[in-house]
Amino acid sequence: MLPLATVTHPGGRSPMTCHYRCDDACSKPVPNTSGSAYFGDIFTAGISRRTALKATGVTAAAAGLYAVAGTQPAAAATAGRGGRSSYVYDFEGTAPQPFETDKVITPKGFTWKPLVKWGDPIVKGAPKFDFDKQTAAAQAKQFGYNCDYVGLVRARGCHDKGLLVVNNEYTNDELMFRGYTGAAALTPEQIKITMAAHGMSVVEVSKKGREWKARLGARQNRRITTTTPFAFDGPAAGSELLQTKADPTGRRVLGTFGNCSGGVTPWGTVLSGEENFNGYFKVDAAPAGQEDAFKRYGLTGSKGRSWEKVDPRFDAAQDPNESNRFGYVIEVDPSDPRSTPRKHTAMGRLKHEGANVTIAPDGRAVAVMGDDEKFDYMYKFVSSGKYVEGNKRHNMSLLTEGDLYVAKFTGDGAQDGVSDGTGEWLPLVLDGKSKVPGFTVAQVLVHTRLAADKVGPTKMDRPEDVDINPVNKRVYAALTNNDKRVPSQIDEANPRATNKHGQVIEITAPKNDHTKTTFTWKLVLICGDPNDPATYFNGYDRTQVSPISCPDNVAFDSKGNLWISTDGNALGNADAFFMMPLSGPYQGHLQQFQTMPHGAESAGPLIVDDTTVLCSVQHPGEVEGASPDAPVSQFPYDGTGQPRPSVIQVFATKH
Repeated sequence: MLPLATVTHPGGRSPMTCHYRCDDACSKPVPNTSGSAYFGDIFTAGISRRTALKATGVTAAAAGLYAVAGTQPAAAATAGRGGRSSYVYDFEGTAPQPFETDKVITPKGFTWKPLVKWGDPIVKGAPKFDFDKQTAAAQAKQFGYNCDYVGLVRARGCHDKGLLVVNNEYTNDELMFRGYTGAAALTPEQIKITMAAHGMSVVEVSKKGREWKARLGARQNRRITTTTPFAFDGPAAGSELLQTKADPTGRRVLGTFGNCSGGVTPWGTVLSGEENFNGYFKVDAAPAGQEDAFKRYGLTGSKGRSWEKVDPRFDAAQDPNESNRFGYVIEVDPSDPRSTPRKHTAMGRLKHEGANVTIAPDGRAVAVMGDDEKFDYMYKFVSSGKYVEGNKRHNMSLLTEGDLYVAKFTGDGAQDGVSDGTGEWLPLVLDGKSKVPGFTVAQVLVHTRLAADKVGPTKMDRPEDVDINPVNKRVYAALTNNDKRVPSQIDEANPRATNKHGQVIEITAPKNDHTKTTFTWKLVLICGDPNDPATYFNGYDRTQVSPISCPDNVAFDSKGNLWISTDGNALGNADAFFMMPLSGPYQGHLQQFQTMPHGAESAGPLIVDDTTVLCSVQHPGEVEGASPDAPVSQFPYDGTGQPRPSVIQVFATKH
């Protein structure tokens, strides 16, 4: 029997979340024990500076903060319209809700509806969902479990049709099966059901009026699971580190799991990041010669999820290289349900939160990425080839070859009340050659964390989603939290010890050219209770903003406003979505938009045509002690009696 951890977890996460999502990472030593710099000496002046900033409204009562939040227009573009519009950025902010609230709460004038739910029969021939009659064969054709990233690829020439692509990150086994007593007691069929519930789901959707509908059983619908064939590409494909008994070529691998965030490419495919893959492997001892790598990726001591009972590749003793085949950015062409997805080794192996691509002025593709672990790094990839408008086949080769970099941040030390400075992208692979002494290119790309440790990047506070704003062309990264950082380790980019609430960093490339190796940066949001003088809302009056904790995903509307989802609110509130303008008179005016039900994480969001927010309600009811016989959430309130992770849509009730 594999019991749930009972240790106290930082932030607002349930022990159930930590157990299934990240293999109880909070209760284990931080994997990064390298000597990479913290640059704390540069920040000495900044500590006193930040502490001394008891600016506008620091003494405001919490009740007052919540009451006034959202009383001004969210974006200057909506002012003077004579009443609120149907645009999602034009709303009155909502108040924080207790974690136990089992409701989806939207702003005044908005409503929500489910779009697709766990178990919905999306592939032709799939049976209708029946909680007490689940099978692996059915789940392989039904919408997957905990949904995270949401992407929409529009049909060519058709504005109201498209393909919804969703990551199904992990499962809550004790919420899926009655009588659960531990992973060790799962039947082989139940294990196969959990394996089939991971991966990705592709669903045709169409819009009628204001509402999107899922087209169940449509031709292009697809499930990608732990047994779907994938191809490796890039410089590490075929290397010894990727070769296994089942695949001596090192070029074919089955499945994907732990998929967190992602992005739609300019050429119409979807990227997805394999994140917390380590907890799926049973590792009694690290393989000879890979001890450092297994420790650095959190594999050492992993108990797995009993998958090795039905597939021996999940036992490191049986297949020591199998875990090296996960932790990549994958690319899926949703328009072709028969296509083979690929894992891009050129983009490195991390706990990838996701990847998002922009096209540089010279035509090269640039992808920005975060490695979601305390004290880990931010990365970017620059393609060797150049984007060709309209040539999808060519463009799908862009992420197979290029340069890989890791970020180093330096604070300016100025006592101006702003955490900002300059930075440098340090090369790991450049022009097809390793820039890390003692590492081959294949070693850099498979053991990327170890390689990055050697070049001195900045240890960050859990870099999660990283994306490029389509309006101002700047990069924004959610740094979720880091309770392990001590005072001697703070720097201007990570300015707080025992950081429970996280921050959002903005990166500006010279002339908006992200192929350049230098940049400037600024923290545009330092999260927490606005009463705390250490918080910062891009210069906006703290008495007028919403409290926020643990930013996870970032997104943008057509005005360039920043949208943020949270994961594990350490203020005791339910997770939610927020919007913050990045320019104009309301720059920094953070407002809460939508609140999640009991136990759920907000994931996504995707802002569609500025009129609809598509988002995932992930792991509703994920609360310690909950079970199918004693659920704590009924979301999506469909009468089944069980919580079902779902993608929902939020839109204005009228124009």
